[in-house]
This record gives sequence, C-alpha cells and structure tokens, in this order.
Amino acid sequence: MKFTKMQGLGNDYLYVYGIVPENIKELCIKFSDRHFGAGSDGMIYISPSEIADFKMRIFNADGSEAKMCGNGIRCVGKYVYDKNYTRKTEITVETLSGVKTLKLSVSDGKVTEATVDMGKAKTSDEKNIEIDGGLFSFVPVSVGNPHAVFFTDSIKEIELEKIGPKIEHNRLFPDGVNAEFVQVLSPDKIQMRVWERGSGITLACGTGSCASVAACVKKGFCKAGEPVTVILDGGELKITVSDDFSVKMTGPAETVYEGESVIC
Repeated sequence: MKFTKMQGLGNDYLYVYGIVPENIKELCIKFSDRHFGAGSDGMIYISPSEIADFKMRIFNADGSEAKMCGNGIRCVGKYVYDKNYTRKTEITVETLSGVKTLKLSVSDGKVTEATVDMGKAKTSDEKNIEIDGGLFSFVPVSVGNPHAVFFTDSIKEIELEKIGPKIEHNRLFPDGVNAEFVQVLSPDKIQMRVWERGSGITLACGTGSCASVAACVKKGFCKAGEPVTVILDGGELKITVSDDFSVKMTGPAETVYEGESVIC
C-alpha cells in the first residue's frame, strides 16, 4: 500500500488514492498508532466521483468513519493537484456531508493553501450537560458532523484530556460528538482547543473551527461576514461565517512524506 502523509496545521492523515479496503478499521488502528505505525489522526481515501471531481472518505484513528474533515479536505486538494490528477485550481469534492468546493492557491506548481466552501453551519440554542456533578453550557453546531462548543475565560485551565472523553461519550450524544473549548480574544480572533470524536486531542480541527466561529456569531461575540482568525495548537485558520451561516475556511496544506507498506 502506497500512502502520503499530509497535514493541515498538525491535523495529520495518511492519504491513499484508491478503493477503501474491507479491513479499513484494522488498517486505521494499525497505521495511525504513533509508536508502532506511521502515526496519524486517521486515514483518508480519495477516488473518482460520479457527482464531483473527486470523492473522499475519512476514517478516524479508531477506524470509525467521519462525514467531514476541514483540514483533511484541504490536503485532498493539494494531493490531487500536486500529483497531476487535475490541473484545475477550483475543484469539487464529494463527502458524506455533501459536495464541497475548493479554491486552490498554487505557488511554483504546488498547492500551498486552500479555501473551502463548507456549506451552512446549523446552530441550536444553548444546552446544558452534566459532567462530574457540574453543569456546563454549550452551543450545539453541525457542520456536516456534530460539535459541542463550550466557551471559557481561560482555555489554559481546561484539562482537555480528562473532560474530552466524558463529553464525547455522554448519553446526550449517542453517536459521539466533537468538543471545542473557545476563548474569545477579540471580535476577530479566538483561541480554540478540540477533542475530536474517534481521535481524541488533535492539534487542529477545520470543522471544529467553523463550528466555533458559527457559535461565536450566534452569541454575538463575532460579526457575520467578517473573517475570524482561529488560533489552534497547530497554527491558525481564517473562518468567515455569513449572515445565513454559510461558512468559508482558508488554511494551509502540506505534504510530510511518501510511504509504502507491505503489511496490509
């Protein structure tokens, strides 16, 4: 199996062009392991699509399938352009949460970043969740996958490794959830840390960044139609949420290395 390790702000996946194998869960668990495998947040398979230019399927480190990944789809754009599967700088990608449009920025023949039309974020009124006897408020957001956005005055005080799994596996979320903790620094800048469903703590989350800014717009912390910088552990993304909650995301995509394995 030939694969390419790529990352968007440290959110890293192993990319394969081809058909998803039957033993994908086993492969993901094996290759995602950071000590005994290649090390990644999961695997992404790319193939031709009947309704778009390409199709992507995303598998988390535990082998479960995700509907959408913002950092992952930017790397898909870089993968197909850099490897000459397309010469277009505007492409469409089929995902389990719909067809997304990417605009690719190219320098010296290679994609350096991409802007993704993420579609509309769906926000709901704040809800409460009980964790270890305490009550916490969050904004439910869907960006093709489920998110629970919590606001805090000090993101450094959040013990993400402890609270993250308790949120993901809470009875409120029978299918799991991505948990974001957000500190608003200014109307055009926020800091966010994430616990991703099926992967745990990651350095960045594209859909989580989109969900976080959508929650900020809903609560009036940020203005609709104006770009917001999201500071993540792995770097920064630019997110713009319009009045109708349509979302656009801009960020980098990088290739780490090419690999080949005979243990499939």
